[in-house]
Amino acid sequence: MRWRDQRESSNIEDRRGVSGRGIAVGGGGLSILIIVILAVLCGKDPRQLLSQLPTDPGGGAPQQRQNAPAAQNDDMKKFVASVLGSTEDAWGDIFRRSGQQYRKPTLVLFTDSVQSACGVAGASSGPFYCPGDEKLYLDTAFFKELKDDFGAPGDFAQAYVIGHEVGHHVQKLTGISDKVSRAQQNASEQQALQLSVRLELQADCYAGIWAKFAQGKGLLEAGDVEEALKAASGVGDDSIQRRTQGYVVPESFTHGSAKDRMSWFDRGFQSGDVRQCNTFGGQ
Repeated sequence: MRWRDQRESSNIEDRRGVSGRGIAVGGGGLSILIIVILAVLCGKDPRQLLSQLPTDPGGGAPQQRQNAPAAQNDDMKKFVASVLGSTEDAWGDIFRRSGQQYRKPTLVLFTDSVQSACGVAGASSGPFYCPGDEKLYLDTAFFKELKDDFGAPGDFAQAYVIGHEVGHHVQKLTGISDKVSRAQQNASEQQALQLSVRLELQADCYAGIWAKFAQGKGLLEAGDVEEALKAASGVGDDSIQRRTQGYVVPESFTHGSAKDRMSWFDRGFQSGDVRQCNTFGGQ
């Protein structure tokens, strides 16, 4: 993917090296009091202990880990910002042509764990979108897992992951995710899972639409689409189940099979048309 020298999104929040479970000090008078009492009981100077605490001017923000940089202006960050910028251009254009305004999401880079409006999540959860704060969350260590465990190397495989999560943001803006969430509340467990699969497949289709836009801008190189399809296949429920437990249980799918995920990405890529991504109206 020709991502270098492209416009980088400014909607990147870099929390790498920051703990998702840090203790806030700025607004925690009780916590400070406890520290002072413990210091006195141990015969230590309370001022010495307090001076060693990380400051928290926001009164609740996660604390930076010792010796870990809070922000890193590296190639990975530039890559993520460039891909996000391309999705902003694509969906901004699509929304504008339909008489709407695209509200850009924020992409949060984190390490190990992160606090979101959807709760605390670990890196093992994989990349995710939280509709509560309209942010995408990504531990870039997942990209190594994508290559080593899912058999999907390449920068466009990584870009597909971002495009998929942005697809969930589009679903939030268009009201689809809220509609599905309401339907799941009154559905059986199996029906709720099926709705989840359809939501994920539509996000794959939306990722394909962005890929079509990127191709039109001359960003794609030979083999890029194949990289995205390998990624879509690698994160298929059946592929993951076969690799982790040795057998497949279709009734437990939450994201869709490898075949379906590739098919819907390809449908979005071939058509470039949002109307072709109606996974809820049958195939």
